[in-house]
Amino acid sequence: MARESKDTFPTQYWHKLDDGRVCCDVCPQHCTLREGKRGSCFVRKHHQGEIVLTSYGRSSGFCIDPIEKKPLNHFYPGSRVLSFGTAGCNLSCQFCQNWDISKSRKQDSLCDTAMPEQLAQTAKQHHCKSLAFTYNDPVIFMEYAIDTAIAAKAEDIKSVAVSAGYICDAPRVEFFQHMDAANIDLKAFTERFYHKICHGHLQPVLETLIYLKHETDVWLEITTLLIPGENDSENELHQMCQWISEKLGTQVPIHFSAFHPDFKMLDKERTPIETLLKARQIALSYGLQYVYCGNVLHSESDTTRCPNCHSVVIERNWYEIKQYQLNQQGQCLQCQQQIAGRFCAYEQSFGRKRIPIHINT
Repeated sequence: MARESKDTFPTQYWHKLDDGRVCCDVCPQHCTLREGKRGSCFVRKHHQGEIVLTSYGRSSGFCIDPIEKKPLNHFYPGSRVLSFGTAGCNLSCQFCQNWDISKSRKQDSLCDTAMPEQLAQTAKQHHCKSLAFTYNDPVIFMEYAIDTAIAAKAEDIKSVAVSAGYICDAPRVEFFQHMDAANIDLKAFTERFYHKICHGHLQPVLETLIYLKHETDVWLEITTLLIPGENDSENELHQMCQWISEKLGTQVPIHFSAFHPDFKMLDKERTPIETLLKARQIALSYGLQYVYCGNVLHSESDTTRCPNCHSVVIERNWYEIKQYQLNQQGQCLQCQQQIAGRFCAYEQSFGRKRIPIHINT
């Protein structure tokens, strides 16, 4: 029987303190809450002696997107994905590009309702290969996301987490065992940036990346939004790319995305394309095989080339695939080199436009 949407859905990652407060153990914020108070994520709350989730079954909206928009360039390219999020976030990034959702402190922003089984059925009806938890970070509504992933799997629908990876050890294991792919937002490679700009810490994110790559079968890609004067120095980019190459390997795709002024960073300029291309060249110099530039129109940096024969295997224009030269196993048609990723028989590109939908409840 499908669960009903609830304002108080029980959770398990918390412990009681001697003074009557309850400490949330989902993420490294470790919010300690008195009765009735919400955590920094907004959606987890101390209610009658325990932490409950207040956004189960509720969403800020639903869209069908190209999978490349997540961005995931090596996870069933050209396929469509049903995307949704809730409200709130466990980081407080001053540059947030989805701040109207992630920084929402109003329950009425969760205006749409859908239970896990409804989401899975909707994805199937719209011929979506996968279902993505995105717009805000799914680790804060992990119970809703996990139940949805379980329902999706029953319909042969894959599950995708678009996340900052800011999560503690035990919930990290439970959450990602239900995911098929993840794009982790590596916001910078300095503790200073995470502490000053995001009100968090770098190390837990690095631990999530290492865990996903070496202890799971989750397909992993990384995104870094480059902000002028904050996280785009050549020294920091060298350190980041060297770490990725040594700790994660050379086959993890990385997306360097352009920043635009938003939220509390309206004083910064847009990221010049030269900065993105510089970052891409640095990544390639460390042997990273799949490096992309995002939020800009630059066909070469949006194209996947075979690391063996250097032939174009996937040519993209924004999120739309213009040329596809892989067999259904993901091998280059020219030299049969295996391209890293998850692939199946390619039919056609979904295209670049998102399609907002309403789910009848």
